[in-house]
Amino acid sequence: MAREAVRPGADAITARTRRDDLDRLDRLTGGYKFAVDRVVVGSAHAKVVRSHVPHGVLRAVDISDAAASPGVLAVVTGADLLSDPLVSPYFGESRRDQPVLAIDKVRYVGEPVAVVVAEARAQAEEAAHLVDVEIDDLDAVLDHDQAGRPGAPRLHEEWPGNECGTWELRHGDAEAALGDAFHVHEATYVSPPANHVAMEPHAATAVWLPDGSLEVWTGTQAPYTVLNRLHQVFDLDRGRIRVRADNLGGGFGGKLDLRLEGICAVAAKAAGRPVRLELTRDEVFMTGSKHAATVRMKTGVDRQGRILARVIDVTWNAGAYAFSTPRGSRIGMIRAQGPYAIPHVLSRTTGRYTNTVPTGPFRGAMTGQVCWAHERQLDEIADHLGIDPVEIRRRNLLRDGDRFGTGDVMHGMRYHELLDATARVLDEASEPVDLRPSERVGRGFAAVLKTTRTPSRSEAGVRLLQDGSVVVLTSSIEMGQGANPTLASMAAGALGMSADEVTVAAADTALTPFDSTTSSSRTTFAMGSAVEAAAADLQRKIDEVAAKYWDLDAPGLRHLDGEVTRDDGVSISYDELLRAVGLAELTGEGVYEPPPGAGELDEHSQGNFSVHWHQGVVGVDVAVDVETGRVRVLRSHGATYAGRVVDDVRARKQVEGGVVFGMGQALMEDLLYDDGQLTNPNMSDYQIPSFLDAPPVVSSTVLGSQDRDEEPHGIGESTVPPTAPAIGNAVQAATGARPRRLPMTPERVLEALGEVTG
Repeated sequence: MAREAVRPGADAITARTRRDDLDRLDRLTGGYKFAVDRVVVGSAHAKVVRSHVPHGVLRAVDISDAAASPGVLAVVTGADLLSDPLVSPYFGESRRDQPVLAIDKVRYVGEPVAVVVAEARAQAEEAAHLVDVEIDDLDAVLDHDQAGRPGAPRLHEEWPGNECGTWELRHGDAEAALGDAFHVHEATYVSPPANHVAMEPHAATAVWLPDGSLEVWTGTQAPYTVLNRLHQVFDLDRGRIRVRADNLGGGFGGKLDLRLEGICAVAAKAAGRPVRLELTRDEVFMTGSKHAATVRMKTGVDRQGRILARVIDVTWNAGAYAFSTPRGSRIGMIRAQGPYAIPHVLSRTTGRYTNTVPTGPFRGAMTGQVCWAHERQLDEIADHLGIDPVEIRRRNLLRDGDRFGTGDVMHGMRYHELLDATARVLDEASEPVDLRPSERVGRGFAAVLKTTRTPSRSEAGVRLLQDGSVVVLTSSIEMGQGANPTLASMAAGALGMSADEVTVAAADTALTPFDSTTSSSRTTFAMGSAVEAAAADLQRKIDEVAAKYWDLDAPGLRHLDGEVTRDDGVSISYDELLRAVGLAELTGEGVYEPPPGAGELDEHSQGNFSVHWHQGVVGVDVAVDVETGRVRVLRSHGATYAGRVVDDVRARKQVEGGVVFGMGQALMEDLLYDDGQLTNPNMSDYQIPSFLDAPPVVSSTVLGSQDRDEEPHGIGESTVPPTAPAIGNAVQAATGARPRRLPMTPERVLEALGEVTG
């Protein structure tokens, strides 16, 4: 792999997204640079020593042999961090419960215990094998349902019952309303943990500069989150920590927090050198995963299938440390209502610590697990009542003016159009299908409602340079989803110039303004809004400069093709204007943040929960082999509402790619444990969809417009969560089987078939 040498401390913006066609060429030819390609000049290399047991008391870490190994510069343990007065070794989003390196206890297999730094990577790896870790085993708990039972091993003494986020939503009187229902349906639905499997493994380089400040190069979706976590660990003002983020080779939520940067920074501090840490694929599997979940759902309906009440209980597997679980568990609980108008909702949720890999956001965070439950249950109800699955959704889907379970008054609801478009496309499909004698064909649909992170904040700068080109300054991350060309296009459109003249700076907390995260499908609407506001601010400043240049009191100026034009037709290009008045550059600034009170909920989760409601519908045709249990997806259609569509091609690819991504959750992805040991932490044993697994026919509908007055909506996650239940519903339509546990492996499909055939 080609590496690119860089030097720390440079003040210039060192990387930009070029014109979109050149950017694509770089990706194809290997010229596109990721964090894993960056090597700071003079870097040493680090290797992490990890726990080999899921739960135990850390008695001793003998580093003597490793420290004497050739090329070794330093070996750091948790005890070293405790003794350093400038280090506070615990960090976390909601709870500061995770040490950078294990202290006193280990809580999962793969937990970092020590880090070895050497001149060469091979030397660090060899020395890491020489670190002798002595652990007294403790009983472990791996299952989130068992973790809350009396007598279960406790991971953190301060959290009885392994509790990691407990919430309730109460809207109306659901328990009483169930008594008035014509039919009450109750079942339990299970989702497993999964790995993000981004193409690029986690990589970071940390440098301590002579003035005592810290600089970190890393592959992250959230540079300012990494900065804030490093601020927790080190006794440094935020202004003395610099996080530089490069193009990211995929994230899917797995690179949203401090994962390896803290280890890298303490290693660099001990070695007195820049230190680079790149994880192997096995180590990536031990770094973060999707939450496993159990959803117990009870739904009451009338004779026509209209939902009267829903009672939900969700238990989440947090893994060994909290990360986002205390916040995320509430989000998932709220989304468990689904995209339906339900007068009475009671939803409760609890996260539980377990001795497994720490969890965190995963594309469509906390939504796929509950979508699997509410969409499977709705088809089971439809089957019981003899109502068509599409029709029962039409009778219940949210419309403008309906109240959601949080009390929010819904707006921009396009579910009926999305559902009808999906059903129509599948009805009109004419592609021939070759079936085996043992295969049965079925069709399934599913819908999802996903909120976006609220509150959040995005800041942007749009800088006009003296050559007439424009640089967009944001801390949004390009990770394959097209953020940079989208933001460049939005800036160009607002300025009335060609997108070829606009580049996007690499995120750098010393140079680019604040952004909450690149997550939750928020970049186009949140950062895009900030970019357009910054472009409008820049236009105002250009007008002021032009008015002064032309000596106009009340100018009526127009902007087009990189020129500013007076009412009388006289024009001047941006570059000529800046040179004429002696300005090197001119910068506009913009901010997006929701209105006051957005995201605030009371103790019953009532309030104004989300500024946006991401909507998605997926329909699939499948063939189920009743002899082997194998499920083939024959065709798929995904539909979403995008508001203003900035780039139709990218929008469609996000929607279609989301369906294929979701197929992995549906049919194959599962992290498997045996006595606390993760047994499939590699790409040989952990399956994800390939091109060969994609349906022969993949299509999409993107509802929206090109109207600049319409707000853009995020769409990057809207077809991921409903894919698994759509496939599950199709399996039920084909065979009568009722799968309730993911993934739907051949063995589980046969088991479900056995329950209906005897």
